[in-house]
Amino acid sequence: MGCGKTITTIAVLGRAYLNNKIKRALIIAPKSIVGVWKEEFEKFSNFPYILRILTGSSLQKVQQLKTINSQGLQIAVVNYDSVSLIEDELLKWSPDFIVADESTRIKNPGAKTSKAVHRIARKCRYRMILTGSPVTQNPLDLYSQYKMLDESIFGSSFYAFKNRYAVLGKFHQPVAYKNIPELIEKAHSIAYRVTKADALDLPETIDEIYPVILEPKAQKHYRKFVRDSYLELSKGEVTATNILTRILRLQQMTGGFIRADDETERYEQVSSAKLEALEDILDSVLESGEKLVVMARFIPEIEQIKKLFENRMVGHATIHGSTRDRAEEIRRFQEDPECRVFLGQIQTTSMGITLTAASTCVFYSLSYNYADYIQAKARIHRIGQKNKCVYIHLVAKGTIDETVLTALQKKEDIAHSIVDNWKNIIT
Repeated sequence: MGCGKTITTIAVLGRAYLNNKIKRALIIAPKSIVGVWKEEFEKFSNFPYILRILTGSSLQKVQQLKTINSQGLQIAVVNYDSVSLIEDELLKWSPDFIVADESTRIKNPGAKTSKAVHRIARKCRYRMILTGSPVTQNPLDLYSQYKMLDESIFGSSFYAFKNRYAVLGKFHQPVAYKNIPELIEKAHSIAYRVTKADALDLPETIDEIYPVILEPKAQKHYRKFVRDSYLELSKGEVTATNILTRILRLQQMTGGFIRADDETERYEQVSSAKLEALEDILDSVLESGEKLVVMARFIPEIEQIKKLFENRMVGHATIHGSTRDRAEEIRRFQEDPECRVFLGQIQTTSMGITLTAASTCVFYSLSYNYADYIQAKARIHRIGQKNKCVYIHLVAKGTIDETVLTALQKKEDIAHSIVDNWKNIIT
C-alpha cells in the first residue's frame, strides 16, 4: 500500500493507448475503492480518456457501459461482485486490457467471480493484476490470480498445480508445501515487486483519499437534512453553535448513523459504506503482516468498527472517552503481535501516545479541529517509526466530508470561520 500501483497502471494504460495498442480497458476493483480510480486518473493521467464507474443495478451498469464512447481511451471500472452478473455485456464490450485491483479477490479458482474474470481475461490482449499480498493464506493462492494472467505459468489445471506444490493429507487438503523455490521463480518471472523500503523516492508521509459512495437510502437522508437545515437557518438566528451542531449531524450521517426520532440518545444505522471500505483496507494491511491504526470521531462508529474486529476475530486495542486503562491498551498494541489494530477516538487519542507499531492510519471520520487532526497524524509519525507513514481518509463523495478535509488540508479551523461561510458549508 502506498508504493504506486495505481499511478504505474495509469502510466501503462496511457502508453499502451498512445502506442495504438489498446482502445478499451476494464478495471475490476473492490466495491469500496472503485471511486479511487476516477480520482487517480484525474490527478495523474495526461492522455485523452473517458472513465465510467459502473454503479446501480445490473441493468444500470450495462446502460452505463454502453455510454462509454469517445476518441480517447475508454475505461470501465466495476466491482468484483458485479462481474459475473454482467459478464456477457462486458465480453460484448470487448476490452483490450483488463486490470484486477486487489487481485486476491479472485484467489479461489472455483468461485463464480474468479471464473467470470478468467473468461473475460482470455479475450483481452493485455492483462494485469495489482496486489500488495498475492499470498494471504498459502502458496496455492497464486494459482487463480496467475490463471487470469497467463495459464502457461502454472498450467490450466488447479488439480495438477495443487499436486505439484502441496503435500496432501486427508480429504486432499494441504498439510505441507513443496517445490517452493520453483514456484517463486515462476511467479516472479512475470511479476514486479516494490516494498516501502524500496520506494526511496516516496515522501516521508503519504495522504490518500478513498472516495466512498453512500447508498441511495443514506443519500436521501443526507439530502433531506441539508435542505431542512438550510431552510431553518435561513429563517432563524444563525449562530456558530447551531451551525456546528448541524455539521456534526451531517458527519454522523456519512459515518452511517442518524439520531433517532425519539428523545433518547439512540442512533439508527443508515449506511455501511465506510465500514465496507474499512474492511477492504483491513484485509490488505493484515495480509501484508502489518498493523493498522483507525481514528474515528463518533462513539456509534467506534462501536460498529469494534464489532467488525470482533466478528473477524482480529486482535485490537481501543481508546475512547470512557476507557480506563489507556496505558495497557497502548502497550498491547505496541508489544503484542496478536493485537493487530488500534481503534481510537480522535479527540481522546490525538495527543501524548505513541502508536509506531503501525505505519498506516485510517481516518474513518474527522474532527473539524486542525490541532486534533495534525496531532492524530503524529501518533504513528514520531520517533521510533522506521517506515513511511500512509494516511487513508474515507471521504463520502458529495458530502460535508470533502469540505472538512479540504479545510484541514488548508490548515483552517472551520469553527472560527463558520458563521460567515455557513451557506457554502451547509449546501
